[in-house]
Amino acid sequence: MAEAAVQEKVYTIDDIYALPDGERAELIDGKIYYMAPPGRTHQKISWKLHQAIGNYIDSKGGQCEVYAAPFAVFLSEDDINYIEPDISVICDTSKLDEKGCHGAPDWIIEVVSPGSKRMDYYTKLFKYRTAGVKEYWIVDYEKNCITVYDFQNDSGDDYTFSDTIPVGIYPDLEIDLSKINK
Repeated sequence: MAEAAVQEKVYTIDDIYALPDGERAELIDGKIYYMAPPGRTHQKISWKLHQAIGNYIDSKGGQCEVYAAPFAVFLSEDDINYIEPDISVICDTSKLDEKGCHGAPDWIIEVVSPGSKRMDYYTKLFKYRTAGVKEYWIVDYEKNCITVYDFQNDSGDDYTFSDTIPVGIYPDLEIDLSKINK
């Protein structure tokens, strides 16, 4: 007699909201991924990038909005996907409400932590591309590497912290990573 396959529990956004205070997790295709608190270097890089992007948007009187984690992004219209990118830039403000962003942000940046490498390089890469994110940066300070995916033009490039990186969604914005002290 063959054994029955064990059905894995499919979690929903309600399960994320039911987590104890202070516990953070993301939900991808019904599977919960718990998140460790970010380290100092991670937070410093994330804050500096957020600041540079925010300053640029403000200086141009832009309509886009930039948010730092924890900020909820509901990539699809289901209840089994919930993420908190390190940085999200949303230009269609009709996607925003008090709970977060409903739909794909235009630009997402993930700063890699030791426990998030597989998630950032593989799982999220696929989810962001298929959801309609235009640009995705993976900032890996341990490797001194920033991988930039321009999904609109189906291209990808690698940079270091000594480079100035052009931003695909803003043709006149370049971010000088040498000014971001790791």
